[in-house]
Amino acid sequence: MSLEQHTQSLLSSLSQANLVPGSAPLIPDTFKPSTQLNIAFGDKAIEHGNLFRVSEVKAAPSIQFDKEPNASGSQTYTLLLIDPDAPTPDDPKFAYWRHWVVSGLKAGEKVENVTALTEYLGPGPKDDSRPHRYLLLLFREPEGLSLTKEDVGGEEFVQRRSFKAAEWVQAHGLELVAVNWFLGAGDGWTE
Repeated sequence: MSLEQHTQSLLSSLSQANLVPGSAPLIPDTFKPSTQLNIAFGDKAIEHGNLFRVSEVKAAPSIQFDKEPNASGSQTYTLLLIDPDAPTPDDPKFAYWRHWVVSGLKAGEKVENVTALTEYLGPGPKDDSRPHRYLLLLFREPEGLSLTKEDVGGEEFVQRRSFKAAEWVQAHGLELVAVNWFLGAGDGWTE
């Protein structure tokens, strides 16, 4: 799929899921990806809102993205995995839930080679909750940015909730370049 086709599919899916407009300034209305964010849990790729069960997302996913046009080979990126529907889509009082933050990503490199600012914690919606939307956001880092775990917040369960993602992104000068998302549901959830 070309970047242009990918962009149309992505933006349409984000709009249908009420993720734009509405999650701005995280995903501004004017957002156009400059690279494609390919993410998979095992052999199952995330495809703009497809459904994953809790048992499928226990381990961190694989991540791949191509170099942006005009980006240097040393350009680095930060990835956020957040839940705007915590604890439930009907009562998202703990949005955004911070599931994973990695910094220092480079196009074409494996995530294992980078710094986890927040260790991966697999999504875990309860069986009686409607599926949650999970956003994976890739941001271009400004040159010379060096983030630490302390810049994000603690790893404890309660420290991950109500993450002020938009303020954090703005404070560190991060620029959104790619998005992907999926739905997550408990293993016992039925429609």
